[in-house]
Amino acid sequence: MDVGADLAPVVKEITQEKINRYAQAGGDGNPLHTDPQFAAKTMFGGTIAHGMLILAYLSEMMTAAFGEDWLSGGRLKVRFKAPSRPGDTVTSAGRVLRIEDGRTVCAVECRSQRDEVLVAGEADCPRTGACLGPTEVTV
Repeated sequence: MDVGADLAPVVKEITQEKINRYAQAGGDGNPLHTDPQFAAKTMFGGTIAHGMLILAYLSEMMTAAFGEDWLSGGRLKVRFKAPSRPGDTVTSAGRVLRIEDGRTVCAVECRSQRDEVLVAGEADCPRTGACLGPTEVTV
């Protein structure tokens, strides 16, 4: 991929069921994620998705774009900006910023349907020329 190229977005719906399944798979029973009554009393006012669940969508986008390059040597450097909640539609997006030291560096972010930035930063991976190119993923 060339500098300036947009990565194909990944769009995901956040549901309480997905959050609960993620919590069970990861062994994270924090009631902030799984107990609506508990979470309603917190500063978040309700359950929120695990940050790593949202990061998985960025990784899915990078895998679709860069395949083995991402899987064998990808790195993320991001900040969490806001929580994602059940009912949100999360869109992961990215753009190739530069080629540096044999790596493709991309600006990446996840946004909600309210255009709120949830996660933002950079992702990079080795540049072997084997990138897969744009493939839109919507579930």
